[in-house]
Amino acid sequence: MAIQKHIVFDLAAWIYRYYINPIIYDTSYNPVDTVTWATVLGLAILGLIRLFRHWHISMDEKLVLSTLPYILAGSSLRVIEDADLVDAPWRYLLITPIIFFVVFLITAASLAITRKIRGEEFYQSYAAVGIAWTVLNLAILSTQGFRNAWVIFAVFVIGTAITGGLLLCRQALPSLGFLDDRFNLMIIYAHMLDASSTYIGVDWFDYYEKHVLPTFLIDLTGSAAIMFPLKLIILLPVLSMIDRSIEDPSLRNLTKLTLITLGLAPAVRNTLRLALGV
Repeated sequence: MAIQKHIVFDLAAWIYRYYINPIIYDTSYNPVDTVTWATVLGLAILGLIRLFRHWHISMDEKLVLSTLPYILAGSSLRVIEDADLVDAPWRYLLITPIIFFVVFLITAASLAITRKIRGEEFYQSYAAVGIAWTVLNLAILSTQGFRNAWVIFAVFVIGTAITGGLLLCRQALPSLGFLDDRFNLMIIYAHMLDASSTYIGVDWFDYYEKHVLPTFLIDLTGSAAIMFPLKLIILLPVLSMIDRSIEDPSLRNLTKLTLITLGLAPAVRNTLRLALGV
């Protein structure tokens, strides 16, 4: 019995160390929860495909574009927690990764309701709900005052410049032809905005990166500028592979929407945090 209790105690301590404490104290990611949440993300994508088939919904370009406001809403909602505008225990719902589930449930509910009411013409109503949610969050945040509003401009300038430079390279490199796809370009742009916000936050404001691999490389090089080549080294072959290997349009578009979210969500959150000074 003593051995069994010891094992249970160790398991509980392990769960608290790698899963619960990072949420409660909003600390950096660790290798265990990073692998776990990545696995959950992959399973969620497969689950969404089944859900869309059940609802007889195709993940087409219109649906992807109509979902983008919910990414902005989720990111700005996360900043509301960063600004300490929500008390415990409710604030824990707004900390990564739990906030992903919260935003997903609200987004799915909005999609189901607007489609039931509007039928096949639900896209505008669905997007409008996400836009209204984003505006509400920004209105709440604006009450705190923007101490570093220039950061918003700086992030867009740096991200746009690097993405534009990549497009110039595309003219000379046929192998980058997959960038002609606008969703692929949106993915690159979203991640360049994320890299820009990380660079400004870490190098100019003494913020720190939470994810395992970027933290290691930033510590190794001494600058968060490493995020720009790191993201391109990963994204360019991944996007090329997605276009060549995923034939199902719904799965392909959902995968790309996921990649847009992984770049745009932290970019918006980081930029708003820096601008607010929280």
